[in-house]
Amino acid sequence: MNNILSRNNIYLLLVLVLTITTFNSCNNGPEKGKVYRTIESDESVKPTFKPQWGQNFTEVKRTFKNGISFSEYGYQLEPEWRFKFLNDDSVNIYNPVNKTWGNAPMLFDHDSIFNIAWAYMRLRKQTKDSIIFQVLKVEGRKLTRDESVVYMTLYNNDYIKNVLHTTAEKLIHPSRKDTVFIQQMVAKANADTAKAFAGRVPAVLVPKSPLITISRESTAAENKKESGLLADYLLPEYNVVIKNAYEDFSYSFTMTIDDKGKLLFKKNRNFSFTEFETQTNKVLRAIVDGYLSAYLKGTPATTLGMPHSSVVVMHVKGIKKK
Repeated sequence: MNNILSRNNIYLLLVLVLTITTFNSCNNGPEKGKVYRTIESDESVKPTFKPQWGQNFTEVKRTFKNGISFSEYGYQLEPEWRFKFLNDDSVNIYNPVNKTWGNAPMLFDHDSIFNIAWAYMRLRKQTKDSIIFQVLKVEGRKLTRDESVVYMTLYNNDYIKNVLHTTAEKLIHPSRKDTVFIQQMVAKANADTAKAFAGRVPAVLVPKSPLITISRESTAAENKKESGLLADYLLPEYNVVIKNAYEDFSYSFTMTIDDKGKLLFKKNRNFSFTEFETQTNKVLRAIVDGYLSAYLKGTPATTLGMPHSSVVVMHVKGIKKK
């Protein structure tokens, strides 16, 4: 098989989907948490993709079971699959990480379950122009259904162009249901910063003084190389150096940036004995209220264009004035 589409690279396409499903609590039925010893299906069908052989499909929607593409933590499911059915055993699939195409196996398990590019899927709906897959959480031969809550909708490219007379890019836009959900999340986060969530466009911190330098850490390259378990915007991290500080120090802590750009101390990330927690938090709050608020301009995170409170990680080093 083409090296550009190795097992690890293909797996990367769905690893975010398979891990963040634990964030979603939309399945609260009596079978929640049940693990099936075998991959049992709800229906006895052995579908074929022969009508779609040679046709290109593009994913236009990826949502949780509730039909929303955002989690309560701000993570957004994003459609990114593009492939062509070569036959019932293989697909030519696009790798968005490497921006390359390559062939991958499509193995029929039983009933309506397939392993496509090393990810388990259940075929939920099939027409000549559209396909809906349910992404399955499988470990070995065990299927945990309450964690299999992500759904992918793909359209035939010809259908998008010649019937809908639109583009995949336009179809991918967040739905009205997404907008209402985020509006509710934003209202809660801005009323109570304890309910802050990750912004799809992260908060930005810019120096206002030559006495401070700041740089943002990026995990994007590491995630692509390793597991991709975290999107780069979920918990931004900043490295800060303060010159002419009252003393030398080094602390790591979380900080909330509210919808107005105000900086608020949240939680210490350094180990501290219980008897010193109060004093340590007092020092960290003073660093935020004093140095950081004076030397940095905060711009709030936004999701779907709406500003809201979010949390960032700060690694702050102070250098005492000589």
